[in-house]
Amino acid sequence: MSDPLFDLSGRVAVVTGGLGQLGSVYVQGLAERGMKVAIFDIAAVEGEPGRFRVDVTDRASIEAATERLIADWGVPHLLVNNAALDSPPDAPPEEVGPFETYPESSFDQVMDVNVKGTLLCCQVIGAAMAGEGRGSIVNVSSVYGLLSPQQDVYDFRRREGETFFKPVAYSVSKSAILNMTRYLATYWAKSGVRVNTLTLAGVFDDQPAEFLEAYTARVPLGRMAEAHEALGAVVFLASDASSYVTGANLVVDGGWTAW
Repeated sequence: MSDPLFDLSGRVAVVTGGLGQLGSVYVQGLAERGMKVAIFDIAAVEGEPGRFRVDVTDRASIEAATERLIADWGVPHLLVNNAALDSPPDAPPEEVGPFETYPESSFDQVMDVNVKGTLLCCQVIGAAMAGEGRGSIVNVSSVYGLLSPQQDVYDFRRREGETFFKPVAYSVSKSAILNMTRYLATYWAKSGVRVNTLTLAGVFDDQPAEFLEAYTARVPLGRMAEAHEALGAVVFLASDASSYVTGANLVVDGGWTAW
C-alpha cells in the first residue's frame, strides 16, 4: 500500500537535462512513482512522447515547450532544474589552468546554463505553477557551491605533469543557485509554490582510481554517491511529505560538508 505522503501519481514533472546521468535517474524514478515526466534537454529528439528539445538559456525555447506540455498534460506540479555545465575531463588546458588566466568565455558559458538557465525555467514554468496556486521547484546545486573545491583531490593530474585546477565558474554558479532558491521561496510562498535546493556531492561515474582514492578519503561515508541515491531527496521535495519545506537546502553528500 502506497504512502499518501509520498504519492505522486497523476502529477506532472519537468526535468531539465533529463537525458544526463542524474537527470535520467530522476526521470525514471518519478515515472515509476506515477508521474508524467517531461524531459527538457538540448539533446532530446523531438517526436518522442514527453521529450522536448529545449535550450535552457533561450527563453523562447522554454516557452514553446512549456506551452505544448501544458496543452498535452496540464501545468506541471514539479520542476527539477538539473541541467548544468561543468568543465569536462577533456577540457582544453586553458580552462583548467590557473585562476588568473581562466577564460572569460568559459565563465560566461557555465553561468549561462547553470544560473540563467535555472532563472528562465523558474520564470516560465514557475509562473504557470503560481497561476495554479501550487507546485514544487527543486534547484540542483553542489557541495562546491557551499565550499571551495578541494584542489588537492586533483594532485594526481599534477603529478603527471599537467597544470590542473578545478575551475571557478562551477562553484560560483552553484553558489548562486542557493540564493535564487531563497529569493523565489519567499517570492512565491503566498502563491503555493515551494522552492528548495538539492545540494549533491560527487557521483560515481567511473572516475580514475587516483581521483576516487583522494575524493573518498574526504567523505565520512567513505565512497562517492551512486546516482540512484539522489532520487529519494527529489521524491521527498516533490511530494506532500515536504509540504512545509521551502527555501531549504537539502544536502546529500555522504558527510562531505560535515567536517
